[in-house]
Amino acid sequence: MSRARVAIVRTKPESVLEDYVRAFELGDGPRVLDKDATTIIKDNISWHYPFPSANTTPWQLEGVILALRGNGFRDVTCVQNKTEVTDAFKGEDLNGYRPIFDAYGIPVLFNFLERDMQWIPYKPKARMLALNRVYGDDLRIPDYFVGKNIVHLPTVKCHIYTTTTGAMKNAFGGLLTHKRHRTHFYIHETLVDLLAIQKEIHSGLFCLMDGTTAGNGTGPRLMKPIRKDVILASEDQVAVDAVAAKIMGFDPMSMRYIALAHDAGLGVGRPDEIEIVGDVDAAKENWRFEVGRCFHQFAAWITWFGPTRFLSEVLTRPPILYLGNFYSYFYHDVLHWRFKERRIYERWLADSEWGRLFRDYKPRRTSD
Repeated sequence: MSRARVAIVRTKPESVLEDYVRAFELGDGPRVLDKDATTIIKDNISWHYPFPSANTTPWQLEGVILALRGNGFRDVTCVQNKTEVTDAFKGEDLNGYRPIFDAYGIPVLFNFLERDMQWIPYKPKARMLALNRVYGDDLRIPDYFVGKNIVHLPTVKCHIYTTTTGAMKNAFGGLLTHKRHRTHFYIHETLVDLLAIQKEIHSGLFCLMDGTTAGNGTGPRLMKPIRKDVILASEDQVAVDAVAAKIMGFDPMSMRYIALAHDAGLGVGRPDEIEIVGDVDAAKENWRFEVGRCFHQFAAWITWFGPTRFLSEVLTRPPILYLGNFYSYFYHDVLHWRFKERRIYERWLADSEWGRLFRDYKPRRTSD
């Protein structure tokens, strides 16, 4: 397998937009994406509330727009998705995306609205590890994605199902719709299948990952936000996830989704086979992150991974599915946001330079 390249750039609030352009160019974005094709920006809203490290940052969003426009990519859109626990409209408002879309004239489409795109049957060329078990012959993808570039905008954070989450996991909401929750039983295999499909349908793939504030703990929502001041970029979705995992303190090849993707030839997961460019010393750090434990993780274990997983077919169908969705809403939005995470967010706004930038953020370009 050829050597992969991952750019890592140290940044600060005063220079973050320029640093995003630098990371995009160091990571070979202008070369690997097709200038003649539409480029989809796929941001990451793990929680509609603006919890630091959970979601694409406004400077990450504006930075990628500046990088694309500055390198000759004129046809740029953004695609949003919803999940059982997030509201895309609420998320883009609370996280400050709408003024940026307006300032740069970026059309925003929603993969769950028929006016924006249709879900069409798709038969992958690659051998599927999991999606065939869940969907059979009824696997569908958004027709709008086919033949276009896609740039993923995840953040550096932990995840209770997959240890870390990044470029590969960011395809989950965009490419899967009905029965998506039932893929959690095969979550690692599902991420590998999605990467294989992306390589078949997209004209170019790229990732710009924000680690200005990184998420330690029971991600992707209930975390300890820690200032780290880095940006990662690569066309290799496996390699950028591997480098992020390594600096977080995890062994990338011990994580099943990275190892499976590496062995399938979909990217490079071994750190010693990845070329680091940019601020290379940053890739030698070990942040000693840990996923930790929470009750929501226990509930997921009961449903998907523990000895009661044989009941998942029952637990993930209506009406029990609706009860599970309500539980997740109540657990995250009512209990945790109201009594804990909102206070962490407000302290971040007051005490962190990144929080103050978020609080006062205005796009560099003003809308017409």
